[in-house]
Amino acid sequence: MKRLALAGLAVTAATVGTAPVLAADLPQAPAPAYEAVPAQQQSIDWTGIYVGGNLGWSFGSFDNRFGGTNLDTDANGVAGGLYTGYNYQVTPNVVVGAEADFTLSDLEDTKTAGGVSLKSKSDWNSNIRARIGYAFDRYLVYGAGGLALADLEVSGNGDKDSKTAVGWTLGVGGEAAITNNVTARLDYAYQDFGDQDFNLNGTGVTSDFSNQLVRFGVGYKF
Repeated sequence: MKRLALAGLAVTAATVGTAPVLAADLPQAPAPAYEAVPAQQQSIDWTGIYVGGNLGWSFGSFDNRFGGTNLDTDANGVAGGLYTGYNYQVTPNVVVGAEADFTLSDLEDTKTAGGVSLKSKSDWNSNIRARIGYAFDRYLVYGAGGLALADLEVSGNGDKDSKTAVGWTLGVGGEAAITNNVTARLDYAYQDFGDQDFNLNGTGVTSDFSNQLVRFGVGYKF
């Protein structure tokens, strides 16, 4: 029995000693394939020239004084046009730029009071604005302000008079990059042109015109 036990211990020791060598000769499971982690999507660069078109609504207010009679009236309607500008991304979050737009509108209304009738209208307006914005990667919120222009016309007393009025504008907006080149925006602009003087057959008319624009636009950034 002792001899059998010693023989068993010898066989066991020999087996244990050769196990690592035999294991090394066995087929090994392939190492897991390396999968590259996809690179994070690159943030959009807002720097560059852009062009676009917009469509929205215009709310005009005409505060008229005609021969001592107040003939204040409001008009609103669809407004649409084009815009172009340039952005420069100063830091990853700060964007500055300049923009110009031209909008066609159909603001027209007639007011009658004290036996006097006066029609006020504006067919187009434009803004030339400086912009400053804050970028959240593919989103941009901004404020804008500058010069405003508008076509104004008044008619009554058997006559009409018109001019291109110059005023100021302030506004805010938000923009999103749908792709690296295509953007969509929602923009609000307030325009104030102050008192504008007209003459209708020798009778003076003073019109204080202000306008608000709410527009949705789609643009392309080069």
